[in-house]
Amino acid sequence: MKKKWGLWLSCLVMVLSLMTGCNSAPGSTAQGDEGQDRQEIKIGMTVSTTGSYAFASQQGMKGVEIWADHVNEQGGIFVKEANKKLPVKLVYYEDRSDKQQVTRLYEKLINEDKVDMLIAPFGSTLTGAAATVTEKYKKPLIIWSAASDSLYEQGYRYVISATQISASLMPRPEIAHIKQLGLKKVAIVYLDEAFPAAQAEGAKKYAEALGLEVVHYEKFSKENLDYASLLRKIDEKKPDALYVSAYMEEQANFIKQMKEMNIMYHYVYMLYSAQADWLNLTGDDGLHIIGHTLFDPNLKYDVTDGLNIDQFMEKYNQKYKDDKNPPDFQTALAYGAGVMMQKYLEEAGSFHADAIKRAALDLSGKVTILTGEYRLAENGAQEGMEFVLTQVKKDEQGKPAFRIIYPESVKTEDPILPIPKWDQPRNSQ
Repeated sequence: MKKKWGLWLSCLVMVLSLMTGCNSAPGSTAQGDEGQDRQEIKIGMTVSTTGSYAFASQQGMKGVEIWADHVNEQGGIFVKEANKKLPVKLVYYEDRSDKQQVTRLYEKLINEDKVDMLIAPFGSTLTGAAATVTEKYKKPLIIWSAASDSLYEQGYRYVISATQISASLMPRPEIAHIKQLGLKKVAIVYLDEAFPAAQAEGAKKYAEALGLEVVHYEKFSKENLDYASLLRKIDEKKPDALYVSAYMEEQANFIKQMKEMNIMYHYVYMLYSAQADWLNLTGDDGLHIIGHTLFDPNLKYDVTDGLNIDQFMEKYNQKYKDDKNPPDFQTALAYGAGVMMQKYLEEAGSFHADAIKRAALDLSGKVTILTGEYRLAENGAQEGMEFVLTQVKKDEQGKPAFRIIYPESVKTEDPILPIPKWDQPRNSQ
């Protein structure tokens, strides 16, 4: 009899173990989290507070926090399967700008923290690492900054770029502006990472399609901090415009070395020159460089969902009144990703990955948020949210200010071009 009871108990333990294992399988949800038992929506993500992505990542995090605060002020998000509004709770970890950390932490968010939705980390490199995990567990990954086209060519089913336009489409405004100005020759150099490479490739293709001559096209590594040889090769080609596709740190270093070598061109484009921290890194040397943005107090869209620019600034100033860095396009992109995630949940009425992806596609062309019109491709790439061009100048009080210079429909000032040489005044308005 004892042997029979022992055998029966062993079988029972095995069955229960198998049942428990099924609850943690990819794509499953922990018991008690479904339907009307659910009390909150847990949203997981990582943020870089150290490493090369720290500034942009933290700027984005502020946007997510503003969105979460606003949602909770309104009582939460209504989800049909729960039949009530649910408040949101952010669960996040420091990723140190490191891909291996991202992989480990997104596993933790899914398996230990049991989050309901996931927001991507900053940038294509880290987002690519996160996507390998979220696809494994059949979880939607809501993206706010990863623009690399290659990310959306992997066949991932559940990546959704809520706000960030694909890198190959991103260069259209600046290349069109160069063409409009009557410039003929452009040099394009880029950091050998996924996002900068995709942006540079898009710039090259679009420039050639418009009849511009790409006189130099070259990549450089993150480990190489000496650009003297590269700059000499560029200068030998005498371009009218220089297009540098990289992150802020590399672009600031380019400016420093251009000054040391007394090199300047009629038109210089560096994406991150539109960010608040640009002049902290470059000083007056960073004036007059062309960048692009989706966020400016003078850039006002007819918003259908979420806060408009004036409301957003009011919320930002209340929450971050002591922060030395004002909001920028990273802040706005991340905020907008929160708005769109809320729309997905309301539209889908469910946390199921397939329902979320279908809702994301169904909303394409029907929503305008703080950063512009939302248009989503089948592969999850964003095709709306087109940037405007800025030039950093000094205002009447001698303080740096970002002015919209293109397109004509929204510009606030004419650009200062050609960009002044290094021996010319660099603080003109």
